[in-house]
Amino acid sequence: MTEMPRPRVAVLGAGLSGAACAQALRERGVTVEIVERGRGPGGRMASPTVQGRRVDLGAAYFTVKESAFQTVVDDWASRALARPWTDTFDVLSPGGRDSTTGPMRFAAGGGLRSLVADLLPDDVRYGTPIDTLDDLPHDAVVLAMPDPQAARLTSAPPGDWAAYDPVIAVAAGWPQRSWSTDAAFVNDDPDLSFLADDGSRRGDGAAVLVAHSTADRARRHLENPDQAVAPMVAAMRRLLDIAGEPDWTHVHRWTFAKPADTHGDAEFHLDTTGRPVGLCGDSWCPSGAPRVEAAWLSGQRLGAALAAHLTEGMAQKS
Repeated sequence: MTEMPRPRVAVLGAGLSGAACAQALRERGVTVEIVERGRGPGGRMASPTVQGRRVDLGAAYFTVKESAFQTVVDDWASRALARPWTDTFDVLSPGGRDSTTGPMRFAAGGGLRSLVADLLPDDVRYGTPIDTLDDLPHDAVVLAMPDPQAARLTSAPPGDWAAYDPVIAVAAGWPQRSWSTDAAFVNDDPDLSFLADDGSRRGDGAAVLVAHSTADRARRHLENPDQAVAPMVAAMRRLLDIAGEPDWTHVHRWTFAKPADTHGDAEFHLDTTGRPVGLCGDSWCPSGAPRVEAAWLSGQRLGAALAAHLTEGMAQKS
């Protein structure tokens, strides 16, 4: 009896949704090849090495609502990869300073990038941009990337694409910590929308702040993000009453930082009219606003659905 061949799937994107989708496919006997245009894992959970330490320049933290994701987070915590950070953020506005308490926010000692890397196999093809899906000989393709990037490779899903807002992230290091906040939402400010103490978040006490710009500030500097550093550092100092200039700064441009829209009740998209093409990511979030957990859930759910479709198709051919 001839053994039925294993279907092959190309997953484009080594962020959290791509890692989760690939894991779900592999668990169901599907051969997966992960291709990433960037130089490392993480996607928008990037934690590059800056001044000798990892700095979270993308997603600032993650929360947990769903039991399936809780199981993953519990495993990360048991291996000291993830850690509870805080359930209280300051709120900075022109009217003053307040605080808000919500769900526990989790962080990672090695940066959020390390959590994505934990889910990925060792044979990811980094630094490999794909210009057309016709170059991929696989049985199916998954696009685990922001909608504007996926739109360059495939036709729109039902309901059209989700729009994304840009963000410029600036990390700044001081000789010592002189502020009293671990993290803050910033309201009605022309420059900043969020601030995080990266030393508090990572747990090493480093005097490093990471600021996220407003979408308006980011749009003004997408062509030259270095020009955003001075006004954003000035805003950090103004909002947190910091006397001196930082010893160093580092800037990162996120052209497609966060979804401004979502796909409603859809958990993912899977087009099976020809060779199957799937879409997943944090804009596919029926249970609430786009977040890290939504990306993982979307990838897992797409992986399970795609594996079932491929397995059924292979069985019918045998």
